[in-house]
Amino acid sequence: YHAWGLKALDKFNGMFAMAIFDKEKETLTLIRDRAGVKPLYWYFKEGLFLFASELKSFHEHPNFHKVIDRDVLAQYLQHGYVLQPYSIFESTQQVEAGHILHLNLKTKEIEKKQYWSVSKFYEKPKLILSDDEAITQTEAILKKAFNYRMVSDVPVGTFLSGGYDSSLVTALLQADREDKINTFTIGFKEKGYDEAPHAKAVAKHLGTNHTEYYCTQKDALEVIPKLAEIYDEPFGDASAIPTVLVSQLARDKVSVSLSADGGDEIFAGYSAYDNLSSIEHTFNKIPKILRKSSAGLLNMVNPAYIPFTSKQYNFEIRYEKIKKMLNAENSAQLLEQSYEQYSQKELDKLLLKSPHKLKSQFDADISNISDSLSQMLMIDYKTYMADDILTKVDRATMSVGLEGREPFIDAKIIEFAAQLPNEMKYRDGEKKWVLKEITHKYLPQSMMDRPKMGFSPPITEWFRDELKSYFLHYLSYERLEKEGLFNPHEVIRLRDEYLLGKNVSVHRLWFILMFEMWYERWM
Repeated sequence: YHAWGLKALDKFNGMFAMAIFDKEKETLTLIRDRAGVKPLYWYFKEGLFLFASELKSFHEHPNFHKVIDRDVLAQYLQHGYVLQPYSIFESTQQVEAGHILHLNLKTKEIEKKQYWSVSKFYEKPKLILSDDEAITQTEAILKKAFNYRMVSDVPVGTFLSGGYDSSLVTALLQADREDKINTFTIGFKEKGYDEAPHAKAVAKHLGTNHTEYYCTQKDALEVIPKLAEIYDEPFGDASAIPTVLVSQLARDKVSVSLSADGGDEIFAGYSAYDNLSSIEHTFNKIPKILRKSSAGLLNMVNPAYIPFTSKQYNFEIRYEKIKKMLNAENSAQLLEQSYEQYSQKELDKLLLKSPHKLKSQFDADISNISDSLSQMLMIDYKTYMADDILTKVDRATMSVGLEGREPFIDAKIIEFAAQLPNEMKYRDGEKKWVLKEITHKYLPQSMMDRPKMGFSPPITEWFRDELKSYFLHYLSYERLEKEGLFNPHEVIRLRDEYLLGKNVSVHRLWFILMFEMWYERWM
């Protein structure tokens, strides 16, 4: 900083949150890395300015006002996480990824500035590459970034699910080393959730030093009460449970572990991208006035009275989504609506005070990005990846004293991938095409090709069994009435319908449960 000033940021590549006090200029500067891997919060009220890498630090100050921002609560209930730049508390915000915040200590004025934007790279023309050139150049950039994250004077390992991203990270690193890499996997005994056998097969093929552990309801019972402390804002991604467990597993043997987050958001690994692109393509054939008229007609019909739909899973939720999608202006709005757990109408019933919809990166200007796939990748990078996936892993690893590193979240990878032609990412129904082609150099295609599973635990089954006591305790009428945030009747209706086996998504209740457990710990 003394040598180059803030231009030094151009030379940084990785994860960081920093504060620079410039005595001569009488300024305080807060800076957050390009992806938002590391958290950075600030609070400004009545002349008091606080900043910290953990929100829980603010609770130690006697003049920190803990007032729930009801609009942020509504946003959390829709997504299961708090979007940048917001915080669950009023007068409290996050420094956004790729941003600088300046505080002038003389005038008390705050200035925000963006020093790096992923959007600029999606706005550039796509690279002109042959298949072989795309594979060769991508592999070279990945190898350099992955090996850079292995620099350490303490033992290093990788989280290995057996999917393409974590397998590729492990394969590229093991190929350059004689010593066996430590790999770690969490499995589930419930059918349809267990990736451990796939991870074990990959580890055996690559010759790693592999450790696996099977997560049970008993483990979940031990981890769930800790989540409010680990995630010091409400956080509703249930895969936090196995993420904490795999972090504990790794910490017994290593001090640093590499994950494979970002592969899906950077190289187009989700089916949603294809599905929503198809929906947008279909909608674009329908005149806008006709789409909006159709949405208006659907709004006049109560889905509860449509014949033969009562037994269809979450029909009313999907009905509301279709209405909103018909009104969507672009792919970013389609993406947001596909994620939202509650409609605005449902939030009005669920919360005692009707919320206002907050502006977020889902509302960003994407008009300069030429295609819908690139638009959705850019939006996901700024929202779901940053505020859900990276938050989940960073807090889980740090809670056990494990340094989590994100090899895919490398500036060179992100900038290159943004300009990579779409057919190198998605081709003939094949997602992450270029990553898969590289992976097949190291691992047999027959071993890798299987349906995508994700990392979520079987909470639908768990919460109708041993864990249902959490719903009965935390989603009680007395508790909800005392807090004065939720409509107790509506929450209990959802709770009881779920416990009776009706068509209620467990994730809707899990989001409320996680908020209630957070509220108990921090309010």
